[in-house]
Amino acid sequence: MPIDRAPTNRAQQRHPKPLGGDPARNLRPLVSLSDMVLNNQATPVHHLDIKRKPDWLRAKMPGGTGYRDTKANIDGHRLHTVCEEAACPNLGECWARGVATIMILGDTCTRACGFCNVKTGKPPATDHGEPERVAESLRGLGLRYVVITSVDRDDLPDGGASIWAETIRRVKDACPEMKLEVLIGDFQGDPDALQMVIDARPDVIAHNLETVRRCHPAVRPSARYERTMELLRRVKAAGAVAKTGLMVGIGERDDEVVDCLHELVRLTGDHDGPRDPRAASAGGTGAGDPCDIITIGQYLQPTRNHLPIDRWVHPDRFAEYGRIGKEAGLKVVFSGPLVRSSYLADKQFEGLGL
Repeated sequence: MPIDRAPTNRAQQRHPKPLGGDPARNLRPLVSLSDMVLNNQATPVHHLDIKRKPDWLRAKMPGGTGYRDTKANIDGHRLHTVCEEAACPNLGECWARGVATIMILGDTCTRACGFCNVKTGKPPATDHGEPERVAESLRGLGLRYVVITSVDRDDLPDGGASIWAETIRRVKDACPEMKLEVLIGDFQGDPDALQMVIDARPDVIAHNLETVRRCHPAVRPSARYERTMELLRRVKAAGAVAKTGLMVGIGERDDEVVDCLHELVRLTGDHDGPRDPRAASAGGTGAGDPCDIITIGQYLQPTRNHLPIDRWVHPDRFAEYGRIGKEAGLKVVFSGPLVRSSYLADKQFEGLGL
């Protein structure tokens, strides 16, 4: 099958190097990170040592009819996708299946997280025609499931929540048979902004933790660990389906991942909203209905300007995370080296048995 290698998408046009930026193949261990929170090594100095990818991290190259059709639809409607902007390793596989994660509110984020490849800066004027374009791009495609995400827009009074709500409503009107998952920002903790999204009634509301509590200040300097937990708790208190995600290999320890899974169940299940009888007895945690879905995947350094990879996590360890998460009381745990929040999102949702 021929491979489509033409650098025609917007992300590649913006960067003269291949999608994902400079892989830093030629870097030598010259940068000291000894004063960073991510230094977990026994030695006093943690050098930036670019590690060779193990065999289990080989992703498929994009190509094929399905991939080209998805790409043509995205380009034709002038849509942004997080698949391109974040240099997702699963882009080829997902687009070949006719699945893409659409990114609204532009392609410029107001935050500068140390792991993320999405462009940062001052966003252009808000495009109020975007909700209609997104809905029209999805109408008639026959998709069963779609994920929409966005950049963070801290420059807007509501963080972009009104655009979010309008997009959800228009998409659901245009595609009533399709399941819709939204991967949102934290709206700087504004409960009214979050409620706009909840009231629009998407099928899944996702917001990623990204990393364990200790690593948050370095990995997500503009976010708060407690704020993310509170957002997920509010989603569950409203009776909606909540989802989150973790990266590993960015400086955390295994015991911190385990603690995070248990804390996720405890904190997000602490509410007076609807209760799922399946969750009430799971894991013996006492939480009524905690966050429903979690994804756990390997962190991949997008460019040499991003946080370094601390370790390659073996597939057996990912399987252990999955077992622990299920025992803790999480209903669906997708854990593997190439797992991302939106990877096989339709299969994750089916795992809930709703």
